Amino acid sequence: QVQLVESGGGLVQTGASLRLSCVASGRSFSTYTMGWFRQGPGQDREFVAATSRSGGSTYYAHSVKGRFTISRDNAKNTVHLQMNSLKPEDAGVYYCAADPRGAVIDTVSSSSVDPYEYDYWGQGTQVNVSS
Repeated sequence: QVQLVESGGGLVQTGASLRLSCVASGRSFSTYTMGWFRQGPGQDREFVAATSRSGGSTYYAHSVKGRFTISRDNAKNTVHLQMNSLKPEDAGVYYCAADPRGAVIDTVSSSSVDPYEYDYWGQGTQVNVSS
């Protein structure tokens, strides 16, 4: 069982940066693939980024590649999402999630974009970007 708590959201202007954090409690954080998803009003939950259990493998949605960076610190049970050059279309509730397949596979790819593969979710943190 893993409990996830996100923080770091807020209201920023277009072009600004934000750093989201997700702290996990419970055992074996370092065995999970960790992902970030977002959901805008009236939209489906959308994959943003994922990192393998060691942090050595990362995967990004095309829309954020080159602007966002996912990282993790297993000693602190934390995963971060650094978001630069924010756009209004980046707005939404951002969720971190844990995928237990990380215990078997220390890599992420297009197979990491499916939200149904993630067993644990945080409550989300709101990001708003003004134009």
